[in-house]
Amino acid sequence: MLRPDVRLEWFVSFLAVIDTGSFSTAAATTHRSQSRVSMHVASLERAVGLPLFDRRKRPVVPTEAGRSLADHAQTILRELDVAEAAMAARRGAARGVVTLGSFPSASAAFVPLVLEHFTRTSPDVKVILVERATLELDDALINGDVDVYLRPMAPPPASSTVQCFPLWREPLVVVHPPGHPLSLLDEPLPIEAVAGHPLITIGQRETSDLARFEPYRVFHERGLEIDLVQATNQPQTLISLVKHGLGVGVTNALAALVSDTRGVRVRRLESAFGRRVGVYWDSARPIAPAGWHLIEEIKRGPRPKGTESLPDAEEPQQRRFAYLDS
Repeated sequence: MLRPDVRLEWFVSFLAVIDTGSFSTAAATTHRSQSRVSMHVASLERAVGLPLFDRRKRPVVPTEAGRSLADHAQTILRELDVAEAAMAARRGAARGVVTLGSFPSASAAFVPLVLEHFTRTSPDVKVILVERATLELDDALINGDVDVYLRPMAPPPASSTVQCFPLWREPLVVVHPPGHPLSLLDEPLPIEAVAGHPLITIGQRETSDLARFEPYRVFHERGLEIDLVQATNQPQTLISLVKHGLGVGVTNALAALVSDTRGVRVRRLESAFGRRVGVYWDSARPIAPAGWHLIEEIKRGPRPKGTESLPDAEEPQQRRFAYLDS
């Protein structure tokens, strides 16, 4: 039985399958995985209590119940568009709620500066901060959990519709105890010398392609095998692991800056690589004026200490969205 708790995204996936005749093509057009589209349709069928597609045919075709439901689903989504237009006209260019995703070091060193100014200049916009690891932020955008997010630029997001404006670059640093053998070497520390010790890095050990992350890439480019003993996305955790003698830390300078580094030494690594950070959003989704205001504030925000600004990226198709003219 259809109830008020039916999710609108089920209708979106359902109509996409009708339009394309294929679950895989519907997934591509809605920027969702095929398994998610299938799950949405199955959930809708359970709610209706009837099969909506004849899956024995190729392309798949809607059943009589599916054709009837499609008309109602289209009406519901059209009414949602009408409701959004009515609300957009009333809330103006700088009202609403925006969910901002970020990773730990940017949350500590950059986000407070941005939000402090933004809350004064746009008091009618509420920003909700969501902290995740880099790859988790990508999933959060796809799932609709965040509208805009700050993210290291490597590895790049898998979705081709995710757009980026580069913000800053920061060097990689080595963290080691004061009496460690690396203390005898001049700064910047040679990559080969650092690679000879058990390492603790930012990132995820379980990732299949570690070389795409900056801390691993510096060693990979030199053809060096490393002994990775631990990995963490929390800067203070990395520092604490180093303090307890579990390895040498390799991280980005901002992570060290926002951490309590008493009891360890933080020194530059000899490398042309550095962590690049940008602000990201999905160009396939409409962004409300409040979201664009936050993006612009992030672009103009003061860069964190010890970082350097990156050249502006080409503005990616922002003007195509009607919401900008609301």
